[in-house]
Amino acid sequence: MAAPIVRFRIDLAEHSSVGPGKICLLEAIRDCGSLSQGARNIGMSYRRAWLLVESLKQSFREPVTVASTGGKDGGGMLVTEFGDALIKNYRELERDFATLAARRLHAIIPTVIRHSKSVAKTSVRTKIE
Repeated sequence: MAAPIVRFRIDLAEHSSVGPGKICLLEAIRDCGSLSQGARNIGMSYRRAWLLVESLKQSFREPVTVASTGGKDGGGMLVTEFGDALIKNYRELERDFATLAARRLHAIIPTVIRHSKSVAKTSVRTKIE
């Protein structure tokens, strides 16, 4: 049986949240040391990535990223220790939710899977006919 995928967002205050897009972006920045390259790596526009990082800046007292400018290789962006803790805690919570969802939804998951397979077969037949 396939485990359900749980996606969630944490609303910290009005217009202040953390969800899978921001966490994925932080991981991409952490992995490559650049906002623009991190955004490219996950298929996000630079503008969208910049707006998400700015949103995170407004959401917390501590910075989640630090930017550096200039230098021979140009500038870059690093995820702070606080940003790393945010990523780690979000991913742990995501695993906890997935475990809980699998346990709670165990009885209905086979029904959902059978239904989605029959829908896929129906749509294939419709295309052939």
